[in-house]
Amino acid sequence: MSTLSQRIRTRSANHSEAAKPPFENEVGKEQDQAQVVHDMQLEATQQAKLFDAQIHKLKKERRFFAKARFLFPLGILLGILLGFILIQPSDFQDIHSNLLLLMEEYDISLRIPDIDLSRVELEWRRFRNNIPEVWKLNNDGREFKAGEAMKARGLTAHYPIVLVPGIVSTGLESWSTSPEYRPFFREKLWGGFNMVSQVIFNREKWISAMMLDPVTGLDPPGVKIRAVEGVGAASSFMTGYWLWSKIVENLAVVNYDTNNLHLAPYDWRLSMWNLEERDGYFSKLKATIEGFKKRQGKKTIIAAHSMGSTSPEHGGGGSHWVENHIESYISIAGTHLGVAKAMAAFLSGEMKDTVQMNPAGAYVLERFFSRKERQKLFCSWAGSASMWIKGGADVWGDANWAPDDDPGSSHTHGELIAFRQAAVPLSAHDITRPTRNMTADDASTWILERTPSTFQKMIWTNYSFGIERNEQVLKKNALDPRKWSNPLEVQLPNAPSMKMICVYGHGKETERSYWYAHGPHDHEESFVEVEPSTCAEPTDKCKHTLRPPLDSTFSRTNWIDADYTQETTTPKVRNGVKMGEGDGTVSLLSLGAMCVEGWKRPRWNPGGIKVTTVELPHQPAPNIPRGGANTSDHVDILGSTGLNELILKVATGVGHEVEDHFVSRIREFAQRVRWD
Repeated sequence: MSTLSQRIRTRSANHSEAAKPPFENEVGKEQDQAQVVHDMQLEATQQAKLFDAQIHKLKKERRFFAKARFLFPLGILLGILLGFILIQPSDFQDIHSNLLLLMEEYDISLRIPDIDLSRVELEWRRFRNNIPEVWKLNNDGREFKAGEAMKARGLTAHYPIVLVPGIVSTGLESWSTSPEYRPFFREKLWGGFNMVSQVIFNREKWISAMMLDPVTGLDPPGVKIRAVEGVGAASSFMTGYWLWSKIVENLAVVNYDTNNLHLAPYDWRLSMWNLEERDGYFSKLKATIEGFKKRQGKKTIIAAHSMGSTSPEHGGGGSHWVENHIESYISIAGTHLGVAKAMAAFLSGEMKDTVQMNPAGAYVLERFFSRKERQKLFCSWAGSASMWIKGGADVWGDANWAPDDDPGSSHTHGELIAFRQAAVPLSAHDITRPTRNMTADDASTWILERTPSTFQKMIWTNYSFGIERNEQVLKKNALDPRKWSNPLEVQLPNAPSMKMICVYGHGKETERSYWYAHGPHDHEESFVEVEPSTCAEPTDKCKHTLRPPLDSTFSRTNWIDADYTQETTTPKVRNGVKMGEGDGTVSLLSLGAMCVEGWKRPRWNPGGIKVTTVELPHQPAPNIPRGGANTSDHVDILGSTGLNELILKVATGVGHEVEDHFVSRIREFAQRVRWD
């Protein structure tokens, strides 16, 4: 095209200089214009042919899997498969009403005739019945079997039971009536496919609704999110992904129902104090247990999963309340001493699940929901800080040692966060010294320094992460709500007749510590700060820290070093994550150290409560979604036969049959912890 333009300019100049009669001049111009148009058409035709040739070449080079003839049928098959899993036969009757509601929302005026879908429903039901149960994610052929085995023994409901879900297990719904949030009213914003649609199509509004006020830790102005109530609140996360439903099904077989079974859902985003302050959660739970005792004359069994096992169960009713009201406490995959992935989430919005995604998935996640956005959301949920690492170097090790290090380890887990090098060359103006490797104590301080001061205040006024060895101080800590979620700083209740059972899985690689990379200082956009500060104690005013370079809100960027993988070393390193023992989410130390050693000591167990530890080996069936009967994954353990049988034995009055069972080296690891 540039040659053509030059030709046009040259001809125009030549014609302007030529002295010709007016008539000849006009004729010459018309001829030149015609020639120019002809040349342009020829050049355009040539370019079109060249473009078509390139497109044809690209189509030939494109793999079969990227072609429409493959992707289109694949999309149809995936849609049908999702239909098998998600669409229940009864859903067909709701299609007409849901379509009318959707049209009304978007002001679409169109009359839709009533259609009888009963025949479609019948055929769909018949079709689903022909699909093997193991390929329906919500059913795998084990429904009610553990309960039926107990019923065959003549066992029936004996003690009332309370189920306490873990973090993110409870569904959350909107009660906001502000105009901008009214479309969400009574809709699930956490759990269910409505959450998925909101995250995809209304992400900014969903994030603003799910975030808590950074100062109060409660609902922000105009927003009201509450936990879904009832057994269905945590039975399934969404259609096809069960949580507590297997346990509820088996309990129902031995005559449990809503009269002697209570699922205690809660807003897991809130700190323990705010959970009671806003929702009266622990007061309501206490009243429910007292109601069971009054109506049935029996103590209650509490079965708590994951973060739910760290919630205070002291009752607040006096020194003998637990002794008089709680028969047994079952901790299922309890996060007693914290979770390493929580530290990574607060620091950089990452964890093993995000850094080990394939490159395409990681790119989509980062573009759609970036690390900074995830970190900002996590840091508004003070409740998740109950999973902060507890006990420091005495429990998790130091630069030379960790209780769960394997012999011949090339790098200790005691350095919770380690750095290989600066991933991005630092500028000559960056005066900050290279970051050193950090133990659990160092990492806790370092991570807090990189969170907003509002989050620091929320942490120090609601939690404590140390270890207390003075028994007099431990007794006083029973009156300090900050200590209640840390078993190292508070004693078990004085309830000698109560039984405690720790049950968890083992045999699945679990993130234990990290290799991090860091770059130069970068402007921090995630948080809005009035002034940078660090809180030393909850009663103190925040002390000003040294400002970063240029006296501005800058911080050094840090992220898990996902480029570093070394499968031949001990411990294994996969995408910057150093792997250890556990249930796939929680480290073995956190799952079992208190159970086999800490609570065996009168210092933390003055009432002499009997603590039984049951380890379930992780032996998933490869051909069954979510592992089948012998899985012990952190979440999937809720559907395992071993756990269901254990809960049923305790609930039906034969809990004495439950005995210690070990498949790991937890007793060896726990003895290495510096308890004294």
